[in-house]
Amino acid sequence: MDIGFVGATGLMGHGMARNLLAKGHTLRLVLRQRREPAADLLAAGATESATLAEMARDSAVVFLCVTGTPEVEAVLQGETGLLAGARPGLLIVDCSTSEPASTHRLRALAAQAGAVLVDAPLARSPVQAEAGTLNVMVGAEPAVFAQLEPVLRCFAENVFHVGGPGAGHTIKLLNNFVAQAICNATAEALAVAARAGVEPKKLIEVISGGPVNCGLIQMMAPALDGRLDGLKFSLDNARKDVRYYGHLAEGLGMPAWIGQAVHQSLVQACVLGYGDRFVPSLIEAQEKLTGVTLVPRPT
Repeated sequence: MDIGFVGATGLMGHGMARNLLAKGHTLRLVLRQRREPAADLLAAGATESATLAEMARDSAVVFLCVTGTPEVEAVLQGETGLLAGARPGLLIVDCSTSEPASTHRLRALAAQAGAVLVDAPLARSPVQAEAGTLNVMVGAEPAVFAQLEPVLRCFAENVFHVGGPGAGHTIKLLNNFVAQAICNATAEALAVAARAGVEPKKLIEVISGGPVNCGLIQMMAPALDGRLDGLKFSLDNARKDVRYYGHLAEGLGMPAWIGQAVHQSLVQACVLGYGDRFVPSLIEAQEKLTGVTLVPRPT
């Protein structure tokens, strides 16, 4: 299949694009300033398109894996955007974490151009992206999902059809809200344990043996040994995702007290200077706020 890919130089996009190439698909890229991460893709047979519109004209499917809603809107719209070159039947698959309200508006614009916009955000990490074992949650009509599923399985171990158009981005925001609630609660609990004179590793030991345990807590725990890369997802992106969740809940007229608390905790960590660091640096933010020591550092 002729596939276009926007975001192949990113941590998640690179692995996705590499696996699409490895499974025999033709791959077209639009590269801007960051070219080096795509060098191996070009060496393996990927080609460059001069513009997004040109990519759309030459592709049956175009994948987007960019930061969020503003970037998705910029890629689709404009004189040289994807929709300017869209042919009838083009599938545009947004694997970013985007706001459902914007996705709904862009889907209508895509339909006017004869294209179909599918929301198919991701879960898991860049390691799984390279291994081709991501999770994908797809919002699409059944016929569109059936057409797209074999392509998604080139880079995904689990492909979930979670509902009609828009359901993918909604489920993704709910998933990430729950995830960040766990990570923020873990960082706070570890700081309180230290202030109370309890060894924080003992808390992790107890949690690990009971029903509270989960993969996210185990990704946060290595920070207590000085390893802050157990969960390779930036705090800036986590803050953005939970902000989108708050917008979703507000738009539905739903209270979101916990969501707002989690969002403000993430905002606080970013204001303290940890926005470009990974989520386990929530523990460093707790150190700065409370004066406790949790992360060992070289002397």
